[in-house]
Amino acid sequence: MSALWIAHVTVTDAEAYGRYAKLAGPAIAAHGGVFLARGGRYVQLEGTDRARNVVARFPSVEDAVACYRSDAYQEALSHAKGAAVRDLVVVEESA
Repeated sequence: MSALWIAHVTVTDAEAYGRYAKLAGPAIAAHGGVFLARGGRYVQLEGTDRARNVVARFPSVEDAVACYRSDAYQEALSHAKGAAVRDLVVVEESA
């Protein structure tokens, strides 16, 4: 079953986070990830408001986790550390 990678982000250093985003996109695509939403319009109804919300679909939970653990994504993530406050979850889609 496919899975959704859902990130809620508050960027604190736009330049460093830009480096993350430039590297993260290819790493995500290499694992079959396809972006469904990237920082578009949103309405916060509950919880912590984060101005950037990203949703990507992967072929499976395992593919999404493999992406996160990959050397390419970890290199990208090194630029986001200290440049953003993030929540990230992978959720399997329902049939």
